[in-house]
Amino acid sequence: MAWDEWEQLKSQAAERQSTHMQLNQVEPGTGGSTAPDPASYGDLRVTQADLAKIGDHAFKLYDRLWKEARVAVPSSGKAASDLTGQGFALGGGLQHVSTRWEEQLKSLRDACAHIANHMQATKKLHADDEHYIRRQMSSIDMLDAGFDERIGQPGKDNPLYGPPSKKQKDG
Repeated sequence: MAWDEWEQLKSQAAERQSTHMQLNQVEPGTGGSTAPDPASYGDLRVTQADLAKIGDHAFKLYDRLWKEARVAVPSSGKAASDLTGQGFALGGGLQHVSTRWEEQLKSLRDACAHIANHMQATKKLHADDEHYIRRQMSSIDMLDAGFDERIGQPGKDNPLYGPPSKKQKDG
């Protein structure tokens, strides 16, 4: 593509954007702007499998970065040392680039490890929360059932509490 052709395409794109106006509007007949019911979106759900998959991908990336992205670091360091030893200024520049590459790689690997570890902690935390909520709901159901007069026949003991003890029968 020639430079003139590129400039022409840029100016045409700028003209199209400057001469048109786009209005976003509600479809005709809806009677105004009504927000959709939030329940229609559903609940936010994350399964343990989703979290495990994210953590697994982060761990695999962490591993691959060590094996594949660090390959040039030793040879670059040796080349930089050789060049510097021979009096070339390029040796210092190559060493700087190699050092920065290794620092950035370490930073990226740390981020991957953080994500993988966070997914493990998140799975455990949410599982613990889920168990706690179930226990709380279960105890509320039990308490609720104890006050429900529809449990059992009128005048009879509530079967939820089990059979009456001997003391209660005798007393």
